[in-house]
Amino acid sequence: MEHSILIVDDDKLTRETLSRALSDNYTTYAVGSGVEALELLQSEPISVVLADLVMPGMGGMELLETVNKLEHRPMVILITGQGSVDSAVEAMKKGAYDYVPKPISIDRLEVLILKAVEALKLRDENIQLKRKFIERYSDVAIVGRSPEIRQLLAQVEQVARTNATVLIEGESGTGKEMIANIIHYNSDRALGPFVKVNCAAFSEGIVESELFGHERGAFTGALATKKGRFELADGGTLLIDEVGDLPPSVQVKILRFLQERTFERVGGHRDLKVDVRIVSATNQRLEDLVADGRFREDLYYRLCVVKLKVPPLRERSQDIDILSNHFLCHYAETHNRGIDGISDEVLELMRKHPWPGNVRELMNCIESMVVTSTGKVITLDNLPEHLLSKCAAMQPDPDQGGALAAMERKLIVETLEQTGGDKPEAARILGIGLRTLYRKIERWGL
Repeated sequence: MEHSILIVDDDKLTRETLSRALSDNYTTYAVGSGVEALELLQSEPISVVLADLVMPGMGGMELLETVNKLEHRPMVILITGQGSVDSAVEAMKKGAYDYVPKPISIDRLEVLILKAVEALKLRDENIQLKRKFIERYSDVAIVGRSPEIRQLLAQVEQVARTNATVLIEGESGTGKEMIANIIHYNSDRALGPFVKVNCAAFSEGIVESELFGHERGAFTGALATKKGRFELADGGTLLIDEVGDLPPSVQVKILRFLQERTFERVGGHRDLKVDVRIVSATNQRLEDLVADGRFREDLYYRLCVVKLKVPPLRERSQDIDILSNHFLCHYAETHNRGIDGISDEVLELMRKHPWPGNVRELMNCIESMVVTSTGKVITLDNLPEHLLSKCAAMQPDPDQGGALAAMERKLIVETLEQTGGDKPEAARILGIGLRTLYRKIERWGL
């Protein structure tokens, strides 16, 4: 792709000189005012705008601000006089790529333009990548047909296109982060950053710095100024995961941000302002934490302008079949396994399992069975050991027969073989009482 340069300068000699110097490597356009530049930008695909900072009428700074609002915005390099360097630096903070001082060195300018073109390429690739994420999440990626999940998805669709602060509650493994992804990538902030922080992953002293950043020398080891997640999420969405684990001192700073939209870095004294939407998630009941005095009530109400509750898998058991087949197709393709389906016996067991790890546990279980299967269909022989043990602990009546009883009999036989007939040890491994084991052995004639 041939890149084009737009030169904007009210001095005719300057723009003609620059146009001739750059025309060997680029398509060049030259205009004498900011207004003319904007007209040309509407019709031509410009890669880099090279604009004088000081011009009659619309100057370089005003042109920059207008260019930044364009859908396909070029990189902007400003031409500065001797007394305009401070203004050029300020322009870079507002989105200019760089500046070049007068008198202009053509060699330096060509290097700068080359770097700007590379930066433009990286930015466009990043935008394309984000658009792929938008496509992925624009059609809701939560699998299920149960009334509970339908109601949740209707709420998500309604909330996503607003700027409301959202609190997502649900047990571990239910898909809270997936819901947050859907909210961001279906919002007006979809092309902005989506930044995540897990409060449970950091100690009290570190989480404040992770969220708000720190100044150089703020504490031992702070050798340089560091931006926090709030600054990194400017123009986008910040997901604060495990928000119930926030220490009290950090709760105060987040409350201040939600009230005033400003914060200070650790060790800093300057208010910083960013445009960030807050989505928080927790596997705890924040109301209980508030009642226990471990979470600020005022922060709780600020965070849950909209509350979304993700149901556990045991409350949407009718989705287990569709989820299982969805994960089967995914992992069969991922691991290049020719598996056509899951046997009715396995599905029967899976519907009865309580799934304490929710969708994440089911997903891992399906992947394990896909990897270990040697046939075209997932059978009882492919069930992971932990699932066999938990099903055995349900203690079904073997006289009732069925897939669960057959699976339990198989597990007991294998465990007895493993222990060399040591029944107390087998009962311990199976998680059942010794009397229960003897009764099952007797009923099955083992």
